[in-house]
Amino acid sequence: MQIGRVIGTVVSTQKHHKLEAAKLLLVQPTDPYGVDRGVPLLTIDSVGAGVGERVLVVVEGRAAGAALRRTAAPVDAAIVGIVDEVTIDPEADGRTEAGS
Repeated sequence: MQIGRVIGTVVSTQKHHKLEAAKLLLVQPTDPYGVDRGVPLLTIDSVGAGVGERVLVVVEGRAAGAALRRTAAPVDAAIVGIVDEVTIDPEADGRTEAGS
């Protein structure tokens, strides 16, 4: 599972029948502090997320398809949660207060 930020939407008038009525969103993966890492992912939204929200993403075909409750759906990544807050224990983090 990864944390990311929804950065856009994708509109597709023609798609696989298992994806009909599914919302497609672009998600920028981030670290727990909200810093971008990697390339954006095309995801299926299963929770009603919107642009700008921090989300939880599964990036694995079987788990992603299960998020839609549709067997054998051709899905690689799915949004499975909206992040309300991330709390990091500074002692367990290993970063210094200067942000290194």
